[in-house]
Amino acid sequence: MTQPRSQIVQPERTRYYHCVARCVRRAWLCGEDDYTGKNFDHRKSWLLERMKLLGEIFAIRIAAYAVMSNHYHVVLYLDIEQGRAWDRDEVIGRWTRLFSGDPLARAYLRGGLDGAALGQVDSLAARWRERLCDLSWYMRCLNEHLARRANAEDGCKGRFWEGRFKSQALADGAALLSCMAYVDLNPVRAGLCGTLADSDFTSVQARLRERAEAARRDGAGGEAGEPVLPAPALMPFRAGVEPRKTALAEAVGGKPEAELPFALKDYIELVDWTGRMARPDKKGVIAADAPAALGELCLDAAQWRMLTLEIQQRAMVLFHGLDRVKAWERRRLKKAA
Repeated sequence: MTQPRSQIVQPERTRYYHCVARCVRRAWLCGEDDYTGKNFDHRKSWLLERMKLLGEIFAIRIAAYAVMSNHYHVVLYLDIEQGRAWDRDEVIGRWTRLFSGDPLARAYLRGGLDGAALGQVDSLAARWRERLCDLSWYMRCLNEHLARRANAEDGCKGRFWEGRFKSQALADGAALLSCMAYVDLNPVRAGLCGTLADSDFTSVQARLRERAEAARRDGAGGEAGEPVLPAPALMPFRAGVEPRKTALAEAVGGKPEAELPFALKDYIELVDWTGRMARPDKKGVIAADAPAALGELCLDAAQWRMLTLEIQQRAMVLFHGLDRVKAWERRRLKKAA
């Protein structure tokens, strides 16, 4: 049975959410449509451009994304504290970048209000502030824009998405990390590419290119990289290389996060290793030792393999990685007995 969004999205429980939207019937978001023979690759940029704009407006940050042929994945973080810190002018300025705004708000921006009218403006700003921190409003502003633009290009009307977006709460660090890896590996697992660097329109490719460009600017040598795509701003990984044993707890509940509780180097190594594990036909040998990020999460290779498979269950609206690992261990021990 479908759960109300209010029961799934609870910022006091977790700030991280995995969202998926899929096109209706034979509609294609982008890529080569075998049915019509048309190519819609250019629509991938539409999605990234829109996410980039929404990232500048909403108090919601992007941890990972992947744009596929007829669907996309995005892992989001609700930065409630950022939204609550905005004053009246900041909220109205952000909201009116997306919508024409209320006539009262437009009059306020022109400087023609005082007295009781300002109270009404404050009420508007309070309502808009809540929306700018709301997952459903973010996804609405993303999906409606893409649907209208694609329908205009196709010269048709009607639904473009098969329904409301699917969302999954990520309750701890293990759930967050395994979901991000699953999202970033979508093109690899679909057989569209063989390396992370070639996985177009994913956050891991954007991070790799940003890292390579930073190294080039710092004088590490090398030629200029690939043309920069209109990638949205991504939530940064923590700085430093020292292991953080509290990474699991820091992704739980409503605690504010300035950064992802993992190191970028560990994450890239982990995703690459996981891709090799999921693609036995790929050249190369999987290292015997698990990557550093696994040790930081207190997981072994078998537990990580289980998590990357469990995250794909669509009916699971709350993904608690530690609970899944414990249940898996109980089943394994029971079979071994």
